[in-house]
Amino acid sequence: MTATHETATAAASGANATERFKSDKLAGVAGTPKERVSLLAREVLEAVYGTIRRHKVTYDEYNALKAWLISVGEGGEWPLFLDVWVEHVIEEVATEHRQGNKGTIEGPYYVPDAPEQGARGSVPMRENEPGTPLTWTGQVTSTDGSALAGAKVELWHADADGFYSQFAPGLPEWNLRATFTTDADGKFEIRTVRPAPYQIPTDGACGKLIAAAGWHAWRPAHLHVKVSAPGHELLTAQLYFPGDEHNDDDIASAVKPELMLSPQPASDGSGGTVEYGFILDPEQA
Repeated sequence: MTATHETATAAASGANATERFKSDKLAGVAGTPKERVSLLAREVLEAVYGTIRRHKVTYDEYNALKAWLISVGEGGEWPLFLDVWVEHVIEEVATEHRQGNKGTIEGPYYVPDAPEQGARGSVPMRENEPGTPLTWTGQVTSTDGSALAGAKVELWHADADGFYSQFAPGLPEWNLRATFTTDADGKFEIRTVRPAPYQIPTDGACGKLIAAAGWHAWRPAHLHVKVSAPGHELLTAQLYFPGDEHNDDDIASAVKPELMLSPQPASDGSGGTVEYGFILDPEQA
């Protein structure tokens, strides 16, 4: 791990993720019907009551939970907690109707409006960015097979130390973040570097839960994408690499077989290549 990342704490990452959530998504929760709030809140509480009764939870265990919840709030780790342990089920339910590509969780580190690189280009990166060069080609189509020209492919991923720009100090603002726009045939070509597996921040409340439960904190290496086109549903996904030891026990439970890449050595020996395209569902009426 490089010295520039030594102060990348759970609290700092959580604070950045919270601010992003407030600016990008908070408006979407306004106007939720009271009946829906009541239904969901009551059923969540009933599930908690059932766990308490079934396992005869003690006051000491209850107080440990209370102390932990307080520390999650004080440390600003709610985005991390929810995105790691809850979001994968929300995503599963929200997209179960789709006929096109499978998606998965967004996670807490998305930033909109990354620099536009056209249909073919490289993501912004530091000179001598650590990591194996990776060239990714693909095509975006609709479920009827038609090519989607002008589709947006937003890409972001961690660096070789497992850190995301704008969520860890010492990284350029748009490092390993870019937006690509497909050509007339719906095709794109992206040059980046292969990311590494990483642990989610463990110095705060979420780390204490992981340690107390005897879990691990690892996520397999992955590329984040958002793929969009007019008249089609937004696809949010992560793409994974075969052979990663944490594909089968991802702490965020986000890996799906359909999201596995198949990298091949580049013909010139400079890193690897991969081909992976996207099929988008038309928006529902």
